[in-house]
Amino acid sequence: MSLFKQLFIAICVLMLVNFAGSFLVSVEGSREQQVNQLRAHAQDAATALGLSLSPHADDVPMMELMVSSIFDSGYFQSIRVLDADSGELLVERSGVPVSPSAPEWFTRLVDLEAASGDAIVSDGWRQAARVEVVSHPLFAVGKLWQSALGTLMWLALSSLLCVGLGVLFLKRQLRPLEYLVEQSNAIARREFLSLPALPKTPEFRRVVSAMNQMVEKLKALFAEEAARSEKLRADAYEDSLTGLANRRYFDLQLQGRLSGEQASSGFLLLLRINDLAGLNHRLGGKRTDLLLKAVAEQLQLLSQGRHVLARNRGGEFALLAIGLQRDEAEQLAEMLDQALTGLQRSGIADSLPVAHIGLSAFAPGDEAVAIFKAADEALAQAASQTQRNWACREQGQGQQPVDERQEWYRLLDTALSEGRVQLYAQPVVDANQPDRVLHHKVLARLLDEQGNLLPAGSFLPWLERFGWAARLDMGMLDRVLAHLHERDGTVALSLSGSTLRDPQALAGLYEKLRQHAQLGARLIIELDEDQLPAQDELQALAQRLHALGFGMALQHFGGRFSMIGNLAKLGLSHIKVDGSHIRAIDQENDKRLFIEAMQRAANSIDLPLIAERVETDGEWQVLRSMGIVGVQGRLFGEPQPWQ
Repeated sequence: MSLFKQLFIAICVLMLVNFAGSFLVSVEGSREQQVNQLRAHAQDAATALGLSLSPHADDVPMMELMVSSIFDSGYFQSIRVLDADSGELLVERSGVPVSPSAPEWFTRLVDLEAASGDAIVSDGWRQAARVEVVSHPLFAVGKLWQSALGTLMWLALSSLLCVGLGVLFLKRQLRPLEYLVEQSNAIARREFLSLPALPKTPEFRRVVSAMNQMVEKLKALFAEEAARSEKLRADAYEDSLTGLANRRYFDLQLQGRLSGEQASSGFLLLLRINDLAGLNHRLGGKRTDLLLKAVAEQLQLLSQGRHVLARNRGGEFALLAIGLQRDEAEQLAEMLDQALTGLQRSGIADSLPVAHIGLSAFAPGDEAVAIFKAADEALAQAASQTQRNWACREQGQGQQPVDERQEWYRLLDTALSEGRVQLYAQPVVDANQPDRVLHHKVLARLLDEQGNLLPAGSFLPWLERFGWAARLDMGMLDRVLAHLHERDGTVALSLSGSTLRDPQALAGLYEKLRQHAQLGARLIIELDEDQLPAQDELQALAQRLHALGFGMALQHFGGRFSMIGNLAKLGLSHIKVDGSHIRAIDQENDKRLFIEAMQRAANSIDLPLIAERVETDGEWQVLRSMGIVGVQGRLFGEPQPWQ
């Protein structure tokens, strides 16, 4: 039982005891007063009647008349006049003078006895008669009943008022305890809340102050671990001059696009600044650095966060454009060449061409060495040209069909309309107990017209281009919810950024989840790190999902580790570390340091980490030794059709 209920019951019991005691004391006091009044009433009536009858001691009719007059004007049970010598009854009147004004049960309860009085009727010096008067208690019972009702109403109203004020006072005084509960629950959800205004009660003030200190300490520890992890990530994967990724990180991303679940096609763009050493000699180190930064800024402006950017070495930059076709890649190269021409006009660079650009296509299964070789050949071709500063090579492949866009449009539209998207599931297991499945990750496969299954990486870029990503998400969600009604287990389903950015699709998502709220504990919504909305929108999404009873998590995490400081407010179920940071972690020590720092930061807020694309036993052993909660990859199970 809560403290509030205990105190409330104690107040009610105390008020009840006080109410009962006060009522009984009041009624008993009124009863004694009425008894005394009855006695006085009877005695006064007897005395007055005795004096009135003295002149008429021998006139019985007159005595009857006077007794009747007194009896009819008062509340008497009986009036008798007796002869003083013989005791003979001379006059008598008796009966109930009035109708009862109190309930019979109350009359029996108070048990008010009739009171009597007597007086002598004198005839000179002789005692002629004796008057006996008995007052009826009915009138006193009525007065007592009215007094009891008034006392009861007053005590009841005052008790209710006191209980109400007591409840308000308790709620106000115990409000810090409610906030402490909220604080504790927030810590369990990996959120940090502090109570700015300390309560005035000294005991509560000390408790709340201690909780605030603990929360601030946890926040500081988490921020410290996050900053350390971010520094390790920057040292390992970031170029210190331009702020872009370095060649190592770029290679990890390229490898991820050539194989595995994220395999997809696109173009590699290499930009090489001409004669960097000569520029450094002619312009000086500072101006050359400004040129490199300006080129990086132009790449970022053109990319708008859609492509992977990196500075390979010296004056060479790389751009990984996922899902682009040749005409789009050439358009991107032309826009970049024009931007570099603008640098010449601004005076940052020499009058000579700033850089040349080489394009090379890639597809799942290609070798990274061959892709870079084709890009180098394109750079050489661009340097030998005079009309334009860029060239494109596709590793000996011819021009892609002009109607490829129409082919994909027809294929995807038909597949989504006819439900030819098949669901596959891959187990996510406990790192220490591989036979214990934490949940299953739901994956999409597309069945083409020839009956071949296409991985998600091959058709997702086209879905994004056609604006159908939300359409796929809703279809997969419907099938997942239907499956969960039939089978046990927990699953994780990823949503695209298009769904999160579309208010109509998001409203449809909330409505579907609301209709299946009973499945909330068994469905986790996963979001890609590179498709997250703004922090306020992300926090609102997390709160809405939690209110509906569903969990939220991040996948492919690691490229934007600086945002981990905001993750404490989201109450995530888990974070899945991108497989590029896991590959060969048993052989590369700096990767291990980065994951260890990430693990410490996540562990400080009790946030489980799950490693993606674990392919070798060596990787698994290292991850298990670091305390990673879960692992996912072909080592523990291939994606299988979700029957």
